Amino acid sequence: MNEEQIEGKSIILIDGVCHLCQGLVRFIIPHDPKGHFMFAPLQNEVSQRLLNAGGLKPDELSTVVLLEKGVYYTESAAVLRIARRLRFPYPVAYVFILVPRPLRNALYRLVARNRYRWFGRDEQCSLPTPENRRRFL
Repeated sequence: MNEEQIEGKSIILIDGVCHLCQGLVRFIIPHDPKGHFMFAPLQNEVSQRLLNAGGLKPDELSTVVLLEKGVYYTESAAVLRIARRLRFPYPVAYVFILVPRPLRNALYRLVARNRYRWFGRDEQCSLPTPENRRRFL
């Protein structure tokens, strides 16, 4: 995938082995009919380069990362900004941006810390379906 193919797109970096994260991708795709979002697992080289370019340490991340117009968003800010770009009614969730960030992120971190225990994980990243492959970096 080259720069021209991702220009104007928002990139979501997710834990490719996490069932919750995989579910998030499966949820976003049908609710993003205009294809604003591209995806990449945190475990691949593209993600590693993007994270390093943004000054984030890939091996210390336990969060979804949203790269939008050169700005990196993590934790609750990433999730809320993603919801804002989906089909109605999900943009309404953006109202939670008014909740103080420490409170939002405390809840986010609770789920992130327990995501493997609550939702499960794979030994390796799952592969996208053929019809969704073009949305993955």
